[in-house]
Amino acid sequence: MIVGITGGIGSGKSTVCLIFELFNIPVYNSDEKAKFLMNSSPNLMQNIQANFGVEMYVNGALDRSKLAAKVFSNPDALIQLNALVHPAVGRDFDEWQDQFDNTILLKEAAILIESGAHKKCDKIIVVDAPDELRLERVMARDQVSEKSVKDRMNRQLDREDRLKFADYIIDNSGAELIIPQVQKIISDLS
Repeated sequence: MIVGITGGIGSGKSTVCLIFELFNIPVYNSDEKAKFLMNSSPNLMQNIQANFGVEMYVNGALDRSKLAAKVFSNPDALIQLNALVHPAVGRDFDEWQDQFDNTILLKEAAILIESGAHKKCDKIIVVDAPDELRLERVMARDQVSEKSVKDRMNRQLDREDRLKFADYIIDNSGAELIIPQVQKIISDLS
């Protein structure tokens, strides 16, 4: 069973995924794999250079800040980049899942729903926290301005729309303990 796990920036997806891993549930981190593939897949690297310029790579490594400056200020460029990266991540996920006999595999992605990857999942978990708390977390974690975080939040599906896709919601506002919520989901899925 493929279970997608998503949530807005600063919701606590990474923490929740670590807890699932402690319960021996393998987790595929789509965002980390995308970064890895953009620096290791010759085909993807060539496509990025062909579409965004050879200057996106310095000494064979992707200059993420240069690429971000180009795509986050231009919605069409972001769509173009996603059209290159998402299929590569999808193929990598397919190869990754083949190595497991587990009945439950988690696919973590910040934009699981926006990318359409949720359609290949049997169930969806949304890690949820209020926008104000998420904003505070990301500002503290990344040492960035409020405007920078709000810009990133605004490029993701809003909270209410994301929750509509949830089969399970993990409340990470601090009002409930996370581990019992994870245990209940594992028990329900098993």
